[in-house]
Amino acid sequence: MAETTIRVATDVGGTFTDLVCFETDAATGEARVITAKSDTTPPNFEEGVLNVLAKGGVDPASIDFLAHGTTVVINALTERKGVKVGLITTEGFRDTLEIARGNRPDFFNLHYEKPKPFVPRYLRRELPERTSYKGEELKPLDLAGLPAILEDFKADGVQAVAISFLHSYADPTHEERTMAEVQKLWPEVSVVSSHQITREWREYERTNTAVLSAYVQPIAERYLSRLANGLREKGLKGSPYIMQSNCGVDSLESVSKIPITMVESGPASGFWGAAELGKLIGEPNVLALDIGGTTAKCSLIEDGEVKIKTDYWIERDRTSAGYPIMVPVVDLVEIGNGGGSIAWVDDFGKLHVGPQSAGAMPGPAAYGRGGSDATTTDANLWLGRINRDYFCGGEVVADMAAAETALAGVAEKLGVDTDEAARGIIRIANNNMVNALKLVSLNRGHDPRDFTLVAFGGGGAMHGVALGQELGVKKVVVPAGASVFSAWGMMMSDLRRDYFVTRLAELKPGSAVGIEAIFAETEDRARQQFTQEGVAADKVKMLRYGKFRYQNQEHTTEVLIADGAVTDERLAEIEASFHETYEREYTYRLDAPVEMVGIHLVASAEVGKLAMAKREPTGTPAESALKGHRDVDYALEGVKKAAIYDGTKLESGMRFTGPAIVEDPGTTVVIHPGNQVEIDGYGNIHITLAG
Repeated sequence: MAETTIRVATDVGGTFTDLVCFETDAATGEARVITAKSDTTPPNFEEGVLNVLAKGGVDPASIDFLAHGTTVVINALTERKGVKVGLITTEGFRDTLEIARGNRPDFFNLHYEKPKPFVPRYLRRELPERTSYKGEELKPLDLAGLPAILEDFKADGVQAVAISFLHSYADPTHEERTMAEVQKLWPEVSVVSSHQITREWREYERTNTAVLSAYVQPIAERYLSRLANGLREKGLKGSPYIMQSNCGVDSLESVSKIPITMVESGPASGFWGAAELGKLIGEPNVLALDIGGTTAKCSLIEDGEVKIKTDYWIERDRTSAGYPIMVPVVDLVEIGNGGGSIAWVDDFGKLHVGPQSAGAMPGPAAYGRGGSDATTTDANLWLGRINRDYFCGGEVVADMAAAETALAGVAEKLGVDTDEAARGIIRIANNNMVNALKLVSLNRGHDPRDFTLVAFGGGGAMHGVALGQELGVKKVVVPAGASVFSAWGMMMSDLRRDYFVTRLAELKPGSAVGIEAIFAETEDRARQQFTQEGVAADKVKMLRYGKFRYQNQEHTTEVLIADGAVTDERLAEIEASFHETYEREYTYRLDAPVEMVGIHLVASAEVGKLAMAKREPTGTPAESALKGHRDVDYALEGVKKAAIYDGTKLESGMRFTGPAIVEDPGTTVVIHPGNQVEIDGYGNIHITLAG
């Protein structure tokens, strides 16, 4: 029997837990792909993972590589299901969390209230210590008051301790000593220090990040432990890798210490998958769009590189400043528009879609679970874009009477018929998503015509072509297994860690030595960490970025630094790169000195990355996958008789022209009139837009 390699990715979402399994024949490279979905099982999320493995017929004992992504951390934060946290900080700075930032979104609201800190004032305590921004000790650390602080914390039911000193990014010694003493005096408590997560300045953002990491740490640690034990009991030989927000996976042991790094692991894996898919099909410039049940997320990928940033906030909207989390997160824009987004009419007779969602329960009206609000999914069903006889892959009987009642309610308020109301819902949902895509492309100096739109998630394929036509992209690509594409992206990910260190340096002769030294020091630290986990130093790849600004500016622009040591001779080349990047983003450049504010080092190593095998065309005509024809309302182009194709029967080399619909169990691809369609060797659907 030929030897096979089994790679598995599982992704826990708010509604479903997804599975993708590749069983690859070592001799031929041919892969059998298994996909499955099962219900997510809060609060015992690990049960959903074991359930979806069983549903897909995958034996954990046979798995060679397992990657796992989860929404556990972001859900614990947004639902306030973390633990009670105590904060230890520099004397005089206990109110940093309360003061926060002066800039606020709802500027003219005289009754505006800042978001409530995750740690109340009575649990924010101080220790005498002070370090300068250069890392020089100005006041020695005095731990004499620590035992009394911890006794108070115990009495108040604190379960996790966060430590964040003023300039610990420059020298973490005081934090390290305090953390060691906390662990000695109170071994049972979860404890995290800000320097473990980030070495960047900005005390409010860094302190809040440490607090939020402490807030979710016991929950995440317990979940990951139960997951590892459950898989081990079922026979899994190795340890699972955990998807992080930086598009890489990390070891379960490492993530358990600072779980805040997986705050956006689901979207990150999808966008990384889009970048890898782009390289595979020769399209390195990609606009990636992920449409789920509640939200639509998008990101821009240039030259195959996903942009990572640390300026990430949760719960930030038009009326709230939100909370900063200073961890490496894929640069994305997220809006409240998905399949379950509710359509509603305001007091002025204007139609809106989202951000409110019907969720999984009761879900869209057509689910027949008691939902009475019209959603995007109901509109798509009513217009024939989704097959009412093959709803959710045939697993759900569409309640068309409930969908009609919900849509008629919207139509009545607008003074139009039900069909027109449904068209309006689709057009407004599309408009909302186009605006989000413009935020990551046009608003940042990129021309969408230079990009390919990769649309995935349960709803991406349904709206992707309409959005692509509006933006004028080169073409639209719907990946094979689009509905579980985030799980596929995990298997294309490397073991990856991002290191950010603040270090001020002017770009002038003599400064290159210091810049090179901080890069070299951070690279040594990265290699040591990888070596301790059994990854050979020669397998680790390094990518260097610098964070630069014009002198006296507040914020920075990140620039990739080419391989090789930083020398005085190369400073002019680095500066020219900064001017060019800055001008593209802001449309101008300044005749002013440039300074480096810090470094961003990406250290990565391959740990079981999937190699895709390409299939040659068989010559089978597309008609062999044809299921029939039905009337489909395309919202803008009117009602057309569309050819309906079975997505599971599409093969490499098949071609056809829209109007058409491709149906597979996980998603529906809406192909507009005049679009040219071709299936590539990897099973992806390439849609060349008309006109």
